[in-house]
Amino acid sequence: YQIVDKVIVIKLAKAEKKEKTVTQSVEEQVLSVSGRVTDKGGNPLPGVNVIIQATMKGTTTDADGKYLIETPPNTTLIFSFVGFTRKEIAVNNRKEINVSLLEEIAELKEVTVNAGYYTVKEKERTGSISKVNAAEIEKQPVQNVLSALQANVAGLDITQQTGVPGGSFKVLIRGQNSIASGNDPLYIIDGVPFSSTSLSPVNNSSFPLFLKGTSPLNSIDPANIESIEILKDADATAIYGSRGANGVILITTKKGRAGKTKVDLNFYSGIGNLTRYMDLLNSEQYMEMRNEAFTNDGKTPGSSDYDLNGLWDNTRYTDWQKVLLGNTAKSNDIQLSVSGGSDLTQFSVGGGYHRETTVFPGNGADQRISTHLSLINTSPDQKFRINAVVNYSVNFSNLINRDLTTEALTLAPVAPAIYNEDGTLNWEPTSSGKGSWTNPLAYLEGRYDATTNSFLGNVDASYRLLPDLVLKTSIGYTNTGMKGVRTAPKSMYDPYYTTYSYYSTFFQNNIQNWIIEPQLNYELHITNQQTLSVLAGATFMNQEQQSTNQSASGFPNEALMENIGSASTITTTSDFNQYYYRALFGRLNYTIKQRYIFNLTGRRDGSSRFGPGKQYANFGALGAAWIFSEEPFVKNHLSFLSFGKLRASYGTSGNDQIGNYQYLDTYSTTANNTYQGNSAMNPDRLFNADYAWEINKKFEVAVDLGFLKDRIFLQAGYYKNLSSSQLVSYALSPVTGFSSILSNLPATVQNTGVEIELNTTNFMLKNFKWETSFNVSIPRNKLVDFPNLESNSSYNSTLIIGEPLNIRKLYHYTGVDPQTGLYTFLDVDNSGTYNSTDRTIIKDFGRKFFGGLLNTFQYKGFQLDMMFQFVKQDGYNYVASGAPGMIIQNQPAIVLNRWKNPGDITDIQRYSKDSGDPWKAYMRMQDSDRVLTDASYIRLKNLSLTYTFSEENVRKLHLQGLSLYIQGQNLLTITNYQGLDPETGKTTLPPLRLITGGIRITL
Repeated sequence: YQIVDKVIVIKLAKAEKKEKTVTQSVEEQVLSVSGRVTDKGGNPLPGVNVIIQATMKGTTTDADGKYLIETPPNTTLIFSFVGFTRKEIAVNNRKEINVSLLEEIAELKEVTVNAGYYTVKEKERTGSISKVNAAEIEKQPVQNVLSALQANVAGLDITQQTGVPGGSFKVLIRGQNSIASGNDPLYIIDGVPFSSTSLSPVNNSSFPLFLKGTSPLNSIDPANIESIEILKDADATAIYGSRGANGVILITTKKGRAGKTKVDLNFYSGIGNLTRYMDLLNSEQYMEMRNEAFTNDGKTPGSSDYDLNGLWDNTRYTDWQKVLLGNTAKSNDIQLSVSGGSDLTQFSVGGGYHRETTVFPGNGADQRISTHLSLINTSPDQKFRINAVVNYSVNFSNLINRDLTTEALTLAPVAPAIYNEDGTLNWEPTSSGKGSWTNPLAYLEGRYDATTNSFLGNVDASYRLLPDLVLKTSIGYTNTGMKGVRTAPKSMYDPYYTTYSYYSTFFQNNIQNWIIEPQLNYELHITNQQTLSVLAGATFMNQEQQSTNQSASGFPNEALMENIGSASTITTTSDFNQYYYRALFGRLNYTIKQRYIFNLTGRRDGSSRFGPGKQYANFGALGAAWIFSEEPFVKNHLSFLSFGKLRASYGTSGNDQIGNYQYLDTYSTTANNTYQGNSAMNPDRLFNADYAWEINKKFEVAVDLGFLKDRIFLQAGYYKNLSSSQLVSYALSPVTGFSSILSNLPATVQNTGVEIELNTTNFMLKNFKWETSFNVSIPRNKLVDFPNLESNSSYNSTLIIGEPLNIRKLYHYTGVDPQTGLYTFLDVDNSGTYNSTDRTIIKDFGRKFFGGLLNTFQYKGFQLDMMFQFVKQDGYNYVASGAPGMIIQNQPAIVLNRWKNPGDITDIQRYSKDSGDPWKAYMRMQDSDRVLTDASYIRLKNLSLTYTFSEENVRKLHLQGLSLYIQGQNLLTITNYQGLDPETGKTTLPPLRLITGGIRITL
């Protein structure tokens, strides 16, 4: 037996050695794998990336979709191509592998949306989340991404405030919740909160009006954005607590993808002009108006009536709209990016330059230089993942420091020439030497230079502790700073004022913010039919804002006005404030049979903006969805219904957008307030220990329906939001020494509405495809409750219980008196005087409904996109722009239909110079329903025509992709609005008509 044992042992040893040798041989073996990649129709797909998993090795398919790759026999090949779903296939010693890839956009319900702290498929979401992707953004030649979102999302109301580059936008998600506090949504960029507070020197009256409220989102290059999600209801926003009270806008920038490194180059250039001009009086009509005004009143022109007393040449004619607003704005944009990587590491790096001018005179421009970097790395065992993102931009602006729209509409057509014969500014002096007008181009003599630096960085690291347990931490930082100077040299003013000294204003404003959010994610598969997902985390955020404004004068000469060290007198004001925010949050998601879905979200918020004992509050939400199309009876009997889901949510959130330190008692000092030679302090605000959160309760019910394999996809929902415990200024008795105190009142604001989104694929043929997207929002806003509103509130003149917040109380216009020629109004109590009781007309200036319609046509290499925006609203018309004949000011041509003689029936009162009854009637008219007009409009918001060269032609040029395109913005506006533009109003530069042409190249 011993011999036998030895023999057995020897054989085993040899077998182990032989097995080891065989194993090593297999690992070193390499197969030549070939195949063909096609789409679902069998058409070859050239340029598909074929990568060996966990390596950097790979190849791409040729013109016929064929590939050849050397790979180990037991590895996995990854097939990826832009616009198609990625596919992983195990080799398993096969030498031929043919693959068919599906388009990513094949089914809308399979699209993954970002909810901030988690992602969810469209079909599985219980909350109200809308998504706009990069393909929709890049069709529009815009500087600010908010402009690209207009008319794209139901419930998202965006109004452009001015057509000046860098101007602000008003953004509301499902209406105005607060009477006096902030109503802006929360912006999150790559997981980091981004402040919507403008850095312009808004508190300095010497700065141009159009720059007040400059949009901070100008620093974000639209070309760097991959997708934008808009979170609206309680289920979607509750995890953000108080910060999400007014909705959340999540912006995700572009990331690299595994595959061959590619270089993308995009360039466009274009021109912009005013969309339309107002019909104003010419010189002859203007002089007739002015002379008739004096004749009607039996008066003669005085020394200051320069257009009538012979100082001005009343035969001159200047179309000031063409002079001041008729220039051509130019826009240029170039983007360059490099992206690629392997399965374990992906990268994207790029930069861009954008320059845009205005239609105003001068050579000023708004410019932006931006950079973007994204790096994603995953460990070979798939347990550790890190995602780092950096966005940095610099904006330069040296635009003219005034919006000249008002001057263009009101300057008399007989006003003097702008320049003297020697090229200097003409002030058309009177006999005393004093100028007779303000030359509009004098503003070009002063300089306005502002530079904005914006940095945003985020590191997102996660580690899989267990197969179903992931620990994640997000660390973000933003720093946005604006600094600049505005000069006011002597040449900017009438030379008559010889004692006027040079002065400059230097300003600097900075907001920095850091945030740390540790999170724990756990997913438990209870059974094959039940899944429980748990998310828990915390938020630690700190924000600091500081500003400095310096007024300097006494410069030796104009050349030194931008050097503050050359000034003899400097006055400085500064401000600094901090904001701390802490929170704990959690979310439970429970799914049964992939058709019954329940969400429970909770958050405890802490804010430094409230008094002791009031800084913390609890918020939460419950969401549920039933995918009834997965039920057997639907599948068996309703085959035309490809998808059906009912969802509902209810929850609460808070609001602390009230500014810092508002609950404290504050004091101020002034130079004139002294006591015994020492500075004294004045009390400004009373301490309020009960100052606490506004509360917002949200409810929504909605249905999602897909028909004919989702070729028709409908989403419709109803929401009701109640915002209570309103933070308002509450009137106090004068005996307290204060006029008001900031306090929580049990006032309640209600927002309700219906939102409908419809996506259809109308035709889908081999070479032709037609798709339509439609959305409409019907919002309703109402003040439900406000205790003692009429008797003890400063809001009693502007608010009414049961009416919207943005109403106006107006006199009722009853026509022009045929005998006197003056405007008349309803005198409710026949008292002969007019007061608040006579303001019987309640007019809502909010939007009745709004939305958009997008049609996309594809034929071979051509793609045509047409986006229409529509809005139903009321606004102020141009009748309120001035008192005809009263002063030296041009008027709309409609005033020609004025009252002339007793018995005339018209709706324009007589021309008059009288500051008595005619002036009072005119001023009362401005507060009446006479100045209201239908400001509804339909606008061809965007038109884009793109031609993409075929793969065969592109390969001949040794490129991966090539496209040519023409894009237009604000091309056509259909409206009955009596004014310059129905969106921005009658005295602000409207959005320009912009036409651009460009090229996209992929190397």
